Amino acid sequence: MSAKRFLSIGEIMVEMAPAENGLYAMGFAGDTFNTAWYARRLLPEDWAVDYFSAVGTDGVSSDMIDFMAREGVGTSLVRRVPDRTVGLYMIQLKDGERSFSYWRGQSAARTLADDLEALDHALAGAEIIYFSGITLAILDDTARNAFCDALARARMAGSHIAFDTNLRPRLWPGPEAMRAGLMQGAAVADTVLPSLDEEELAFGDTRADDTIARYREAGASAVVVKNGQQTCTAWSAKEGMVRHAPPAVARPVDSTAAGDSFGAAFLAARAQGAGLADAVAQAARLASQVIMTRGALAPALFDKGDTT
Repeated sequence: MSAKRFLSIGEIMVEMAPAENGLYAMGFAGDTFNTAWYARRLLPEDWAVDYFSAVGTDGVSSDMIDFMAREGVGTSLVRRVPDRTVGLYMIQLKDGERSFSYWRGQSAARTLADDLEALDHALAGAEIIYFSGITLAILDDTARNAFCDALARARMAGSHIAFDTNLRPRLWPGPEAMRAGLMQGAAVADTVLPSLDEEELAFGDTRADDTIARYREAGASAVVVKNGQQTCTAWSAKEGMVRHAPPAVARPVDSTAAGDSFGAAFLAARAQGAGLADAVAQAARLASQVIMTRGALAPALFDKGDTT
């Protein structure tokens, strides 16, 4: 029997993260790849975790693919695009909160929906397909339409589509285009994972219930509204509303992958039969541990078994 498959789609980049003595350490990360990385560590071995994207044919692109493979994330679906490379971002931290500077003009990931045959092949048969607002934002209008159409076909074929709205306003032409793009992504998703502060920025929401109502109307069967260290509010068509207070964290070190790890833990728990409240609790617990480590990926947590 073939393995079940978790497919994450988006852009992995070179990450320059703060280290000691004012220096920076180079790694590879990106929101949807981070989620794939955590999902690989949380899902049973009978699940495959794959990544769909595009990279260049240069040395750093090859190093990136080697890194993904070493970390247990499948790379057979990553397209190699001549005359392109990968993007780079730098993290700045203040009181545990992060801000980013990006260099991604020649990023091959912007072409991830250009080969529709490759895209449909990647989606075919995946139990869970995960993408984000950044995945949508790096695509032009034509590619975004094609991408969402492909997701809709996969959903009709039985895949569960999960969408983290992860907002990067600077990647969009303007607020109206950003709102339209987010709702386009939500319209093809079964599970939507927004953050309340971003929903307030994009749509003016001040209550998680308003966010849930909007994505319910768009067709989602589950919505989980993250809210930092405040109460997380979740809803599913079968289980109704759940509210969960996450573990208290006095001094966060780095919140870079808080939402990415939350999404991985939530979806992994649901894939293994957890109820809505239990899945939210598992996700919040992992995120609270991840923000106490530097960088997007936290292998030490799994070496110690702290997430069990």
